Amino acid sequence: MSSLKNVKRDLRKLERTYKRNARLKKVNKKLKKEVQKLSAQGKVMSGAADAGRVAAAVHTARTALNEEAKKIQKINRINTIRRKAVRINREYHITRNAALMAGFAAFLITPGQARKKDKAKFKNVNYAHRGLHTKDKSVPENSMEAFRRAAEAGYGIELDVQLSKDGKVVVFHDNTLKRVCGVKGRVDSKTYDELKKIHLCGTDQTVPLFSDVLDCVDGRSTLLVELKSGKKNRELCRKTLKLLKSYKGDYCIESFDPRIVAWFRFHAPHVVRGQLAKRPKDFKKEELHPVGAFLVGNGLLNFMSRPQFVAYKIGKQPMSVKMSEKMGAMRFCWTSREEGNEKHYDSVIFEHYTPDPKIRRKWVQL
Repeated sequence: MSSLKNVKRDLRKLERTYKRNARLKKVNKKLKKEVQKLSAQGKVMSGAADAGRVAAAVHTARTALNEEAKKIQKINRINTIRRKAVRINREYHITRNAALMAGFAAFLITPGQARKKDKAKFKNVNYAHRGLHTKDKSVPENSMEAFRRAAEAGYGIELDVQLSKDGKVVVFHDNTLKRVCGVKGRVDSKTYDELKKIHLCGTDQTVPLFSDVLDCVDGRSTLLVELKSGKKNRELCRKTLKLLKSYKGDYCIESFDPRIVAWFRFHAPHVVRGQLAKRPKDFKKEELHPVGAFLVGNGLLNFMSRPQFVAYKIGKQPMSVKMSEKMGAMRFCWTSREEGNEKHYDSVIFEHYTPDPKIRRKWVQL
């Protein structure tokens, strides 16, 4: 009967070890019945012969049980290996896909790299937004007087250029004349002869030619030229570049339209170029389609133009823009209306206050 006890003990041990295995449970159930049968027979049997038959039957049952257990162990090892292989394969695909997505994202947002000496020309500069105009509009924005005042004060100058109906490069920000001039109509619907008769903000100042602004400033200021997007972008790029080549001072270009920035990348790579942007929700529907606003606002079209600086509206920036700046893009901001933004950016586009022309950094020697 000790053999029966050993069988029961082994059975309980195997049950605890492989209780979650459905196949073993089935075997255990079968063997339990066999052991119970043998146990019942052992109670009524007597004599050495009967005891020997019972012992032989018990031995056979134990042998079958051990063989079945070994098979189950082998199957379990194989299943464990398979599960590990599936997990490793899944982790590999997740890692690979994450790496591909990260690489693709980096491809989209990577900026261009300007040389140190080129960066030095445009960093730590305070740019007067549309010239040094006044809040009461007695000196209008983008006027000859505003540019003269900015040049005399030593500021950099940010200005906007677009084409008139007759193909002249004029300095004006809005697409329409309503806000600044109080006149209906688009800038590109009027010739320059018509535009120069229209006064800015009720003053004696009129819409200037870009060439006249360049002559007025005469190399005294660093220029930050924004090219406005329109129907004749290539023509605007060609004519603006031609005029800038005659300028005696330093200049760089920027635009909200990455196609314009890309034009300078391929046709004038020596000109430092920048991408203007703001948060997608800040774009008006008439300015840009929501999809385009999302792409531009997150810097996802940098692969087209590889801008060397990003001029972003002051406020919260998307992580993709921050990553682009970490990759080497100079940090410009617009439009600052109070002191203090200089400490957070490489250069600042300001209006309605008078900071120092150059941003002074406080260097701490370690």
